[in-house]
Amino acid sequence: KYKRELGRLKSSPSFRLSELFSQVAHKPWKLLWLPFSICFLLIKIIREKIGQKPRFSAFEDYSEDKNHRNCVVLFPTNGVGFGHFTRMLAVARKLRLLDPDLEIVFFTTMPTLQILKEEGFPAYHLPNRKKFNKMEPSTWNAISEEMLANVFTIHKPKVFVFDGSYPYRGMLNAIKRRGDITRIWMRRPTAKKKLSSIPVDSLDHFDLIFKPEDSIESVIHESEKSLPFHRCNPILLIEKEEMLDKMVLRNRLGIPGDAIVAYVQLGAGRINDIQSDISITLDAIHKSGAWAVIGESMLGQRIFLDGKNNIRILRDFPNSKYFNSFDFAIIAGGYNSYHEAISFSLPSICIPNVQTGMDDQIERARFAEEKGCMIVIEDVSKANMKRSIAQLMDENIRTKMKE
Repeated sequence: KYKRELGRLKSSPSFRLSELFSQVAHKPWKLLWLPFSICFLLIKIIREKIGQKPRFSAFEDYSEDKNHRNCVVLFPTNGVGFGHFTRMLAVARKLRLLDPDLEIVFFTTMPTLQILKEEGFPAYHLPNRKKFNKMEPSTWNAISEEMLANVFTIHKPKVFVFDGSYPYRGMLNAIKRRGDITRIWMRRPTAKKKLSSIPVDSLDHFDLIFKPEDSIESVIHESEKSLPFHRCNPILLIEKEEMLDKMVLRNRLGIPGDAIVAYVQLGAGRINDIQSDISITLDAIHKSGAWAVIGESMLGQRIFLDGKNNIRILRDFPNSKYFNSFDFAIIAGGYNSYHEAISFSLPSICIPNVQTGMDDQIERARFAEEKGCMIVIEDVSKANMKRSIAQLMDENIRTKMKE
């Protein structure tokens, strides 16, 4: 702990600036170059801050206990939904099947710890920086570094897996000197070439990358080619044999067995305003005579209904285990919900979210539409929604879409 703190102090801009003046005190002839040295140092520090240059590090090299335990630490971040968390939970469940004696520890910014408790996985939780009142990034990163370093010291893992789109500096500092641990980045490829930059030295802290695939061609950046990476199929939490019988959810929610039921999930509601889309969708389903089950996100706001008898709310995780109960779905084009609908042959209307930073939901949804298993609505209107739902009320069309 003290060595990390000493390294952090020596790496700070104020210390590095004071070193320049100290050198001038010892060698007065350097005073002539001092203005230029200060300018060069400030430019270098700014470039380090914005991620264009590797961070200067004065961290002391310290030895860690090489006696690893049979343990893995998983670090899913929280984005706008459950994507990172769901992937890591799926990996954890598979690892447990492969090795029941493996200790699996979560370190996460996700608030849904009750899910991990139900699964029997211990977890350390650090709330996202924005949950605190005006906390500086440097403060939050110092906390995350200290917490994660303590987790490593206590559990002595042999593998560390990070699943997130942006690597936190505190995490990078914690794993930087841990060459004794296999460090993996589960990094789902992006379909957009323009995306928020990551620090240029981020990949230097990892040993390999895992890339879950997508229906559309992904962008492989030049910086990623320096590391070994493995491609794999989309990682799903639920297998087909784990899905529940059709009547389990219908009995639970009081829905007739012969009713046509639509599953509605348009995201957590944190990227854009989904209330108008939900209202149009539910009104069209109600008029069609079908039932609607709204998948209410555990990360989103509570949804309040206007008293329609054929609408129910499902707040559970994962909702995909109930897909046998639905005849069709109306979903956003997010990675997880899209691949679940495809994998479990659930005919769907897709409303792509165009305001995502990295995810090209429109191209993904169009690919499925070309194959005949989805209907895409880019501009939600009462007429478009009514026409699309009328198609899915036809059993023959649903059967063709399943095939």
